[in-house]
Amino acid sequence: MPIFPTHASSSAQPALQQQTPTPHPLSREDLARARQLADRIRARFAQTLVGQDNLRESLIVTLVAGGHILIESVPGLAKTTAAQTLATSVSGTFKRVQCTPDLMPSDLVGTQVFDFASQRFTTQIGPIHANFVLLDEINRSNAKTQSAMLEAMAEGATTIGGERIALPRPFMVIATQNPVEEEGTFNLPEAQMDRFMMKAVMTYPTADEERRMLALLTRRGSDVVDVNALSHDVLSISDVEFLRASARRVHVADAVMRYAVDLAATTRGAGPHPLQGLDALVRLGASPRASIALVRIGQAYALLSGRDYVVPEDIKAFIHEVMRHRIILTFEALADGVATDQIIDSVVKAVPVP
Repeated sequence: MPIFPTHASSSAQPALQQQTPTPHPLSREDLARARQLADRIRARFAQTLVGQDNLRESLIVTLVAGGHILIESVPGLAKTTAAQTLATSVSGTFKRVQCTPDLMPSDLVGTQVFDFASQRFTTQIGPIHANFVLLDEINRSNAKTQSAMLEAMAEGATTIGGERIALPRPFMVIATQNPVEEEGTFNLPEAQMDRFMMKAVMTYPTADEERRMLALLTRRGSDVVDVNALSHDVLSISDVEFLRASARRVHVADAVMRYAVDLAATTRGAGPHPLQGLDALVRLGASPRASIALVRIGQAYALLSGRDYVVPEDIKAFIHEVMRHRIILTFEALADGVATDQIIDSVVKAVPVP
């Protein structure tokens, strides 16, 4: 149900012009290898997860785009299983941190310990120094620890005792949070939420998917995923670096860039196609990080789709995941039950496709 009046300008649009080649164009072999690597990750998901195709693709695309992802859902929808599946599909290091109110920054980042034998301080790095870090129920950690997490995500390094230690590459944070049982939790501030490239929201499975899930558990004989029992066909660190480097080489036309900018600007009440009445519903629109994320996600999705250029459909494919945690609604909108995804739908309809 549209919130804003539709405009005639959002009807038929001219086709995209011929894409110009990139300075270092991707070869057919590169595109084929990228799709083959993505299919290997999907095959691993098939062994651990039933349904949740949108979450699976969001995780894979975020990995290729080089960002971090926040997963939100009620308990019991396999958030942790999905995160572990992606992390263990690559032969890198993986650490899981169960966030609690008494978790301190030193428990995550690391600390210095005095060695009486050598009479010197030695540095002990924390679990965040891994290729893949699962921060389970991130909103249960206190504000100081959340700041340490987000600082590591932004800087790609930590500081322990005045010593700067670079995080391993690739580095990806997969955080989860529950929208219920908010007593004793610390909601992430908007500025820290903006650090996540995507926010995926999981929904309940269908009856058929739930039946298939029970069949999978029955065949497996255990409710817990045994990583050692899964296929050992995992990606190497060099494979992930290849995917990320290849995604950056995917061509983005000026018209597509302007489209991403117009989408983000429209949520802020600016741009050439403003929405009437937006000020009454949106208190804070998407930041420029949103347009950057749209382009990076578009490049990754185009690569995994077998193309070396981005089309507007690549930008729109994950626009809800990119925008929903960057748009802050007014109290009036919340009282009226307006959802952020409804605002995004209206923005997509209002901005013409190039």
